[in-house]
Amino acid sequence: MLGLMQDRPLQISQMIEFAANYYPDVEIVARTVEGPIHRYGYRDARKRAKQIAEALQGLGIKLGDRVGTLAWNTHRHFELYFGISGIGAVLHTINPRLAPEHVAYIANHAEDQAIFVDLNLLPIVEGVWEHLKTVKHVVVMTDRAHMPQSKKIPKLLCYEELIAANPGTLRWPDFDENTASSLCYTSGTTGNPKGVLYSHRSTMIHAMMSSNGAVIPMNPDTTVLPVVPMFHANAWGLVYAAPICGAELVFPGPKLDGASVYELLDKEKVTLSAGVPTVWLALLDYCAQNKFKMSTVKRTLIGGSAVPISMIERFWKEHGIEVVQGWGMTEMSPLGTTTRFNRGERDLPDAERFAITAKAGRPVFGCEMKIIDDAGNDLPQDGSVSGNLVVRGPWIVKGYMKGDGKNQFLKDDWFMTGDVCKIETDGSVVITDRSKDVIKSGGEWISSIDLENAAMGCPGVAEAAVIGVKHPKWDERPLMIVVRRPDAKVAKEDILKFLDGKIAKWWMPDDVQFIDAIPHGATGKILKTALRETFKDYKLPTA
Repeated sequence: MLGLMQDRPLQISQMIEFAANYYPDVEIVARTVEGPIHRYGYRDARKRAKQIAEALQGLGIKLGDRVGTLAWNTHRHFELYFGISGIGAVLHTINPRLAPEHVAYIANHAEDQAIFVDLNLLPIVEGVWEHLKTVKHVVVMTDRAHMPQSKKIPKLLCYEELIAANPGTLRWPDFDENTASSLCYTSGTTGNPKGVLYSHRSTMIHAMMSSNGAVIPMNPDTTVLPVVPMFHANAWGLVYAAPICGAELVFPGPKLDGASVYELLDKEKVTLSAGVPTVWLALLDYCAQNKFKMSTVKRTLIGGSAVPISMIERFWKEHGIEVVQGWGMTEMSPLGTTTRFNRGERDLPDAERFAITAKAGRPVFGCEMKIIDDAGNDLPQDGSVSGNLVVRGPWIVKGYMKGDGKNQFLKDDWFMTGDVCKIETDGSVVITDRSKDVIKSGGEWISSIDLENAAMGCPGVAEAAVIGVKHPKWDERPLMIVVRRPDAKVAKEDILKFLDGKIAKWWMPDDVQFIDAIPHGATGKILKTALRETFKDYKLPTA
């Protein structure tokens, strides 16, 4: 017997409609690419989203067509999130930090029909224009006064003129909730990027789950600053979750330096922010140098790579801010786990509470996960062993665009994440490494993540990365690569002494090398591939 309930499709347009109807004057604040701060409410945002939707239809964009964006976190990009998906087209966010050949590859692979580009990112499109096979229109996200000239791209369109030419009276069309809504490609650190095609249903369920009180609590008293880019897994879903909660949104535009981020946090009285560790390290250092305090922020969501316990301590002790660590992937929309304190755990001493936050978190409702060995056998979830992490759920990918990467999809819908972890009896996930980064020494695994996090607490260390290098007896041994803080004189002996007693003795790095900067990928993660290439001829000390 089936239930007697209505089967209304879940559609992204419902989110902006809800916000406009019930939180019409809650602000969306954005630092524009042109410079000034822009403000309006959800009601106005809805109208402009409808105007751009009407403009897209006028350009011939129809159900299922892919529309690319090369843009920062701004109000215009927010409008495109709803205007494109709202008519059944597919929002394809392109990461401007990718190599030009990857930008061209994914625009062609997605068969983008149009590209919307921020003013200062137009040179990227110009640089790959001759290689784009399907793009018919390029729209510059600015007004007529700032419109550039292009010798390479014919007939550039102006975003604000497209808006002004339409009434914004569109009635959002209905279609199947499993219709594709947006498309985001993996960063492609090895091989070509792979396309993750989200649906209206998966996006809506993820937004409702992520904004509940046990995950990222938001309400009309919340002011959210998503520093995480809107081209990085849909800004971790915050641009969808905030409107349905009536939360104010503050967009940082292209400026993500410590001073610019602090200015918005302070002036807009932000209560919740989200971003990758590298951004927060710059912000914390800026505040320390200028004796500033983030007085209104209550919590910050940090993901993208492991959060050092030293950063967790600094946020709490210097600013009274609680860190929420999240783990997930583009393929997971992206949330899989977040820091969640069980009853009584918030009252634990700081050190014990920080230790909980330093883990990847506990699973969010709707995301199933387990660990398996290389043969596919289930492993115990009691914290005793590490294994390959696999996941499944209603917002998790079941296949890549055009059938790429089939070897990552297992039977019964399990997706192979590529992460190696332990799962403890209380559900806590402890990521030990990416499977391609794990160090195997004498038949045992060494966690490069744990070593990096431990080293980050050493005075004078700005950033640390660990890779495995060949060893004649042990197969591999860890090499630690360190960037010193400005004016710091920390040496190899200082770091090894600091690590003594904090890690297993056989985990101790065989050497420490100092470099000026550690390379990062397009989403802020450490590029271990680049480090391995740099140190491919390195020989460990024999003494």
